[in-house]
Amino acid sequence: MEKTATLNLRVNPIVKEKAEEVLSRLGVPMSTAIDMYLNQISLTGGIPFAVTLPKAPDAINADLMSVEQLHAKLQKGYDDIALGNVQNAANAFAAFRENH
Repeated sequence: MEKTATLNLRVNPIVKEKAEEVLSRLGVPMSTAIDMYLNQISLTGGIPFAVTLPKAPDAINADLMSVEQLHAKLQKGYDDIALGNVQNAANAFAAFRENH
C-alpha cells in the first residue's frame, strides 16, 4: 500500500533522540517504526503494550507519602551523607546490574 498520509507530531526532543539511536542500530527508519506502531494499534484494537504505572514499593513511592514522610526520608538521606554512609554510584550500579 502506498504511503500518502502525513503526520506532524510534537514530541520530547530527548525521547526522540533516544528512539532514533535505537532505531538506527536496528536499521529501522523512524517513519517505518511509526507505521509499525499504527499497524499494531489497528491489529490489536488498542495500544500494543501494557500502559501501567511503575511498581515502586510503597515505602519509597513519593506519590504515596505525606509531606512529613517525604521530608523525613530526605532528612535521613542528608544525615547519611553527613555521617559518610555513602557508596560510589558506579559501584552501586554495577552491583545492581549483577543482581538484576
